[in-house]
Amino acid sequence: MKFRTEINIDKSDRLIDHDQNILTIGSCFAKNIGEYFKSYRFSVVCNPFGVLYNPISIYNSLKLIHSKKKFKKNDLVEHQGEWHSFYHNSDFSHHDQNMCLEKINNGIISTHDFLKSTDHLIITFGTAFVYRYIKNDMIVSNCHKIPAKEFERYRLSLDETKKTIESIVSFVNSISENISIIFTVSPVRHWKDGAVENQLSKSTLLIAVDEIVKENKNCEYFPSYEIVMDDLRDYRFYDTDLLHPNKFATDYIWDKFSNAKLSNQCLTIMKEV
Repeated sequence: MKFRTEINIDKSDRLIDHDQNILTIGSCFAKNIGEYFKSYRFSVVCNPFGVLYNPISIYNSLKLIHSKKKFKKNDLVEHQGEWHSFYHNSDFSHHDQNMCLEKINNGIISTHDFLKSTDHLIITFGTAFVYRYIKNDMIVSNCHKIPAKEFERYRLSLDETKKTIESIVSFVNSISENISIIFTVSPVRHWKDGAVENQLSKSTLLIAVDEIVKENKNCEYFPSYEIVMDDLRDYRFYDTDLLHPNKFATDYIWDKFSNAKLSNQCLTIMKEV
């Protein structure tokens, strides 16, 4: 008898090897899988702007890295004694303005050359909802606990989402013709959006990614969202907040990912590591 619907994933045509460079960017899955790559001694840069959630923020971060943007004091915003960048996660925030800028600029410099030599780019989208900072009409990556009245929150349409992802693919391909792009949608539920809105958001991302993958030979989709929602499908695989997958779940996802996306030589080296 079968007691669960296991998701089986075909071996990829564009396999990852230990001598290649990997960049992960986006939501929590990008962070988690980046940590697994690090533990197995891959050449990897993980979330150079911190955790990002929506497609527009991810696109902006890639452009800023490629242009080697140097952040200055007027690029930061101060709130409750700390300095923040609307392009970065709060991990980059600091009460000392110069320290905040140093951390931001060092991250961009160190990732600039790596992006140009990246063989595999793993992008994880968390939500189709965005926050627009009304004062300067900017889609932010993080609100940094600034009062909600200073932002407009809305969900990107399917067309807006697809066009943004198309821009990401086109931009990345202009940097490297041989780069492989793996898209995922985070299984973490954005419960504050509400059960229905969270599903609509994830559905928007899933449909947009599916259409992009069908149109671009160097793009693939990895079903991390479906593994948690349909394969594991049990709260024992969640953390105490009942929203984030726990270590059992992330280990299982990594096992599925590595068997589908890594070369056999790679898997052998990992056992030695």
